[in-house]
Amino acid sequence: MMKKFNSSCTTILVGKKASIDGSTMISRNDDGHAALAPQRFVVVEPEKQPRQYESVISKVKITLPDDPLSYTSNPNSILTRGIWPEAGINSENVAMSATETITTNPRVLGVDPYIAGGIGEEDLVTLVLPYIHSAKEGVLRLGKLLEKYGTYEPNGIAFSDQDEIWWMETIGGHHWAAKRIPDDAYVVAANRMSIDDFDFAAADTMSSPDLAELIAKYHLNPDFDRLNLRHIFGSSTIKDTVYNNPRVWFGQKYFTPGVEHDPMEQDLPFICHADRKISVEDIKAVLSSHYENTKYDVYGSGTAAEKKMFRPIAVNRNHSVHILQIRNDVPAEIAGIHWLAFGANTFNTVVPFYANVTDTPASYKDAAETFDLNQMYWLSCTTALLGDNDYDFYVDMRNNYVLKAMSIYRKIQNETDADLAQNKTNVQSYLAEANQKLADEAMKQQTALLGKMVTAGSEKMKLHYNLND
Repeated sequence: MMKKFNSSCTTILVGKKASIDGSTMISRNDDGHAALAPQRFVVVEPEKQPRQYESVISKVKITLPDDPLSYTSNPNSILTRGIWPEAGINSENVAMSATETITTNPRVLGVDPYIAGGIGEEDLVTLVLPYIHSAKEGVLRLGKLLEKYGTYEPNGIAFSDQDEIWWMETIGGHHWAAKRIPDDAYVVAANRMSIDDFDFAAADTMSSPDLAELIAKYHLNPDFDRLNLRHIFGSSTIKDTVYNNPRVWFGQKYFTPGVEHDPMEQDLPFICHADRKISVEDIKAVLSSHYENTKYDVYGSGTAAEKKMFRPIAVNRNHSVHILQIRNDVPAEIAGIHWLAFGANTFNTVVPFYANVTDTPASYKDAAETFDLNQMYWLSCTTALLGDNDYDFYVDMRNNYVLKAMSIYRKIQNETDADLAQNKTNVQSYLAEANQKLADEAMKQQTALLGKMVTAGSEKMKLHYNLND
């Protein structure tokens, strides 16, 4: 089994005034190069956080501070290429998603080449999330690490807290830029440099100290009268028109249906505003999508060429999806919710795990390389595979499952929130019990879906014979 490296992901960011409940939400499909790469859901306690860190890929060695926070994490199960934590929420209710692999161009790399011994996606959550107390601190800490150690790849990274969301993009080997997402806005990003118009003097931007000078000195700006970082540092290729841009187009079409763009357009906007407030269910719908109700749907009625023209958002290489929600209408002890699902996103649901815990349920924590239907990773992959075999036949079963499962998860969450006051003496144990209820219910509902699919699908097998036919 090939191990994951360099994610080809899709990201959605939602500001607190754009969300249905006033929370900030950062989310991402974590995609890899192979269809299967088991992942786990764990909590990293301070005593388990390394003090002398060494990357498996680049071999960079970094001494880390002695006062780490605890944090949730989605690491690889198989560690031959490193931990790859991907995403998490720390004990200060600061969230980080790393990374969205992005694009660049030779003009930039000719000025600031990649550093083979630098840091990359394998390392970023481990190096940053345990040491930050706000989203802005996350940008600043990672920025310093990039300036000192460099990087061997281009990445987009999201940070959030109760008030702010920051989107950061690495530039060349040592440079970076970041922009605060407006509270009333959303972003859909898909494997390209996404930041467009940029004001170095604005309060909602940050960058490496010499970035503006670099642009001027090396004549990197192709525009006459604007600073558009995507134009300056990113790509605009044929691959972008079929692999990246359509995913952004579909997400924007979903959230803001009145705005018309072409799916291959190279200059889709970075900052967008939705026609309605955005929910977790909305985010999951987009991150599970395959161009439904368009001729590009791989399960749809378009021509063979149309159905394979664009790379869908949901693919067999979805290893997990996370929605990191920091709520503003509840006490801090229960503000951080690490919504999570495994496998290709067409036949799963996200589960709202409380981040303020010291351990996670075994069915989500113990995924191994060996197939095991008692582990949510493998159970989710199995339902996705079977559903892909005859999507139209199974989709109603999936829809009913999603409605039922999400209703149950919401009920457990509402009851847990409401009873917090009676469980103040040991909040983490109380939330761990709630997480176990959620995991048990998730396994029950996913198994029930698989059972219905197997039962119904068996009647349609080609391997049958009827004397009356």
